[in-house]
Amino acid sequence: MLLAVAAVIGGFIVLVLGADRFVEGAAATASNLGLSPLLIGLVIVGFGTSAPELLVSITAAWQGNPGIAVGNAIGSNIANIALILGITAVVAPLAVHSRIVRREIPLLLLATAGVYLLLRDQLLERIDGSIMLVALCALMGWMVHVALRQRDSDALQVEFEQEIRPDMPLGRALLWTLVGLVALLLSSRLLVWGAVVLAQRIGVSDLVIGLTVVAVGTSLPELAAALASARKGEHDIAIGNVIGSNMFNLLAVLGIPALIAPGATPQGVISRDYPVMAALTVAMLLMAYGFRGRPGRINRVEGAILLAAFTGYQAYLYASHS
Repeated sequence: MLLAVAAVIGGFIVLVLGADRFVEGAAATASNLGLSPLLIGLVIVGFGTSAPELLVSITAAWQGNPGIAVGNAIGSNIANIALILGITAVVAPLAVHSRIVRREIPLLLLATAGVYLLLRDQLLERIDGSIMLVALCALMGWMVHVALRQRDSDALQVEFEQEIRPDMPLGRALLWTLVGLVALLLSSRLLVWGAVVLAQRIGVSDLVIGLTVVAVGTSLPELAAALASARKGEHDIAIGNVIGSNMFNLLAVLGIPALIAPGATPQGVISRDYPVMAALTVAMLLMAYGFRGRPGRINRVEGAILLAAFTGYQAYLYASHS
């Protein structure tokens, strides 16, 4: 039991550090190759912060623990909105000025509805995973198109220009990218092993462990990124990273495990967990989109509501499986 707890904690620590090195190295590599800050931010940084979720879910599916893989994807989306945006908004209320971010929010809602249609038969099959990955490629293509065509002073463009600087030599950037990737691979294996043993010892399902402990742990890079961005006044980056991460979780973190280990979705996902995630996505849309020409804003009261929703959901999971 103690060894499993140590494996989970150690896995989280190395996972967070590895994700930070990987994203920093990949962003610096892209910058050295002459890619625009907006393209780097939307694609590499936005999706790179979900590398922990992806590798943990792939590892779990490969080892025959689909509950952790599915729970990690859906639980991370719940944590990203309710926990990460909740904490960040309480610390520093978030205002959305970027037109790009406003376009991404309805796309996330569309992806949420589309994946639900694929999962409502309670089967996660290879055809479902293939459709998700095709949708991901289309989404990435749209982001590349936006980044290449964006020539005005969109708020997100300005924030990424301030944040991403080509001050790391290419050799060092490639080294950090490799180091970060190796750390992610090793820590994900350690974390999944510890989580499986922990679930068996305390008598809960792999799904619940994936929805709670694993989901929160793999979302730590997004939390660190959101708080750092909010502290610097880069509100559009803070919200944009959460939106990009959630789309990646839905389309890749669920899609790739479906190709590796297709089968039935764990009991309770469609009736309990997915509706919670969808409701939180709609709530974020109403808060952050902005209507009648006004910028979207997540204030401290709304942040506290999101945190309360996350606490209540976690408490319900614990009570229903105690």
